Formats: sequence, C-alpha cells, structure tokens
Amino acid sequence: MPVQRLNHAVLYVRDVARSHAFYREVLGFRAKMEIPGAAVFLQAEGSTNDHDLGLFQIGAGAGASEAGRRTVGLYHLAWEVDTLAELARIRDALLQAGALVGASDHVTTKALYAHDPDGLEFEVSWLVPAEFITPELTEGAAMTSPLNLEKEIERYGAHTRGGVGVSVPA
Repeated sequence: MPVQRLNHAVLYVRDVARSHAFYREVLGFRAKMEIPGAAVFLQAEGSTNDHDLGLFQIGAGAGASEAGRRTVGLYHLAWEVDTLAELARIRDALLQAGALVGASDHVTTKALYAHDPDGLEFEVSWLVPAEFITPELTEGAAMTSPLNLEKEIERYGAHTRGGVGVSVPA
C-alpha cells in the first residue's frame, strides 16, 4: 500500500522554548510532550495525531539554514486551515509577531508565508472547496498573484469549510 499522508515534521531550532512559544501563540499548537531544554512535541489544535510537529534544540550557536541558497533541503512546511476567518486570524497573529513575509493567491489555494524565530519558512493556507473549482476559475488565471483576503472572504464566505473534496473527503 502506498504512503497515505504526512504524519509529522521535525525541525531543529536554536531555542526550543522560544520556538515552542511561537508555534503555540501564533499557530495554536499545544505541547503533547516536553523534554525541557531539549525537545517538544506539538499537536495542531484540530488534530488527533500523537504529534504533528517536533522541535529539537541544537543551541544558540547554530547557523542559519542554507537550504535553497547553498544547499539542498526543505523549502517549507504548509498547514491547512478550515476557514478563511481562521486564515485572517492567523494573518493578524503573524503580522503582530513580525513573522509574515508574503500572502499569495494561487487560484485554488489562498496562502500566507511566514518565518519562525529561526527563519524557517512555513505556509498556512485555505483550499478552495472542489465545488468551486471550475474552468471559469482556473483557465487563464495567473498561478500566483497577491492575496486579497477580504475579497476572498466576500467571494467564498468567512466560514466556508475549505478543502472539501480536495484534501478533505466530501
């Protein structure tokens, strides 16, 4: 049987307490297990998984990631939210934390891009439900344009469940 889904990700960070606070306060992750000063295993708010994100401390002297600049490596992780209202809430939290670095409309995905305290990039996105993905929406559309989140909320509704029929069974 082929791979079914990504179960969790693990990141090396300089300061596990600082990174834990960021992922908790900005994205709503909760600690499931901690090894003080060494590691923390986090679960996303709506998850029943044992953990969705692990953070391992390697110390303040660690250099910045060179992935994508000088070395191969992971570009970013992407987390999905259920509603555009939640995407707007996270946008505001990222802005307040000084972490938001971009917001893109990828036609069927509305995405925010941010950096965590160690400069590691991640994405938070809302996926257009399958019922709205039509040739009129996709044909001739630019693959990436600036995200106007308020316009997308007007178009789809703040509480329309995203990803239905795409990443979430209909």
